[in-house]
Parts: sequence; C-alpha cells; structure tokens
Amino acid sequence: MALPRFFIPAGLAPGSVGATVVLPEAAAHHATRVLRLTVGDALTLFDGTGGEHAATLIRVDKRGASARVDAFLPIERESPLAVTLAQGIAANDAMDYAIRKATELGVTSIQPLVTARSAPLPPGERGDRRLAHWRGVAIAACEQCGLNRVPEVLPPQGVTEWLGAWTGSGIVFAPAAERSLAVLAQPPAPLALLIGPEGGFDERELRAGLARGFHPVRFGPRVLRAETAAVAALAVVQSMWGDGR
Repeated sequence: MALPRFFIPAGLAPGSVGATVVLPEAAAHHATRVLRLTVGDALTLFDGTGGEHAATLIRVDKRGASARVDAFLPIERESPLAVTLAQGIAANDAMDYAIRKATELGVTSIQPLVTARSAPLPPGERGDRRLAHWRGVAIAACEQCGLNRVPEVLPPQGVTEWLGAWTGSGIVFAPAAERSLAVLAQPPAPLALLIGPEGGFDERELRAGLARGFHPVRFGPRVLRAETAAVAALAVVQSMWGDGR
C-alpha cells in the first residue's frame, strides 16, 4: 500500500535529510484526524519541484504535527509529453474535475480561459480565491496520484489573447471537425489542447484557433461535456504520444 503523501509548500531541498518539518495545518489535520496517523508512522513529503522525501511522523498534538525527513528519493513520474490544457472556464464542480483529472493524467500546465460562453469568473479578490482553489485541487491530485511536480495553474486569460501569445502547437476539439484525433500526426512540443466551456466556443473563437494553426479534431458523433472532453483528450494523447503507451 502506498504511503500517504503530503505537499510542503515551503520547499524541501535534498539537504533537508534529518531536518524536522512542520506539516501545514490542512495536511496535519488530514494526517492525524482523517488518516489517523500517529507518531512513528511513515509518510512521503514533496514540494512540487521534483523528487520526494521519505519521512516519519515525530509529533502529534493539539498544535499540529511534525515529521522528520529521513531520505531524499529522486523519483519522477511525469510524462515526457509537454502538454498544456487550455480549458474554457466551466462551472465550479466541472472545472475542479477537469483540473483534478488533468493533473492525474500528467498535464504540464493548465490555462483557464475566459470565453464568450465560459462560466462567470468573479472579479478581484474572489477571482484570486478561485485561482488559489484551483491550484489546491492540482496539489491534492498530486498527493493522490504520485506526481512530484505540481502542474502550474495559470491565471485566467481571454482565449483570443492567449492564442496570440501561445508559441507552441495545438489541437482544438470541435464537434463539427472532419477528422478524429487518432489520425493526427504528433504535433511538435509544446502542445496545447484547446477545450471549450459548457456550450463550446463561438465561431469567432474557433476561427481564431484555426488561424493560429490549431488542428480541429472530434470525438466521434457525440458532444462531450467540457470536463469529459478534457479527460478524454489527455488520455488519448498520453496513450498515443506520452507515457500511456
């Protein structure tokens, strides 16, 4: 059985072996109140920059929990395929699902996109909290699936502005496209998968993607939900060109 894993945002250098690390409040609560870990239990710590640390829980009390770093393990589980999920912002649960599953499937980064039909993005501080929440979803997914490098969840951007700045290759998913992803030759890296929100892209946005050189593809005769399309697309490209082969 895999050891419980916890993200340490303060950072863990390979030279941290032997040091004592105070678990973040949420991690301490999950370790001691949910998983019921006690002093002497083994766990794994990572900071998102690569590799992980074997550790032992050495303190559990009302103030929180601490662990001793026992060893640095240079383990990497990231896909060799550099792929960005450019996702039109969907409703709360759907967006969380897309980010969680995209992380599990080895995405390199996630770009939330503001589109004509995307879910509303709160302004100001509320929008900042939404972005922080999405980043937390990605971290939690890394804790679960074993990734040691947390994919970057970028600040939301308008779809046409993002397309104008993107310098890699791309695939856009459109129900009316004439060919499927299976017949497409591997585009050069870095690769972006452009997925619309609920309701899809409007014609102007789709034309902007095509003008930028994105390859239009479809998933059979059915129209997939936004979060389903993101998961299906990443699963297929990882199977064709990444570490799912």
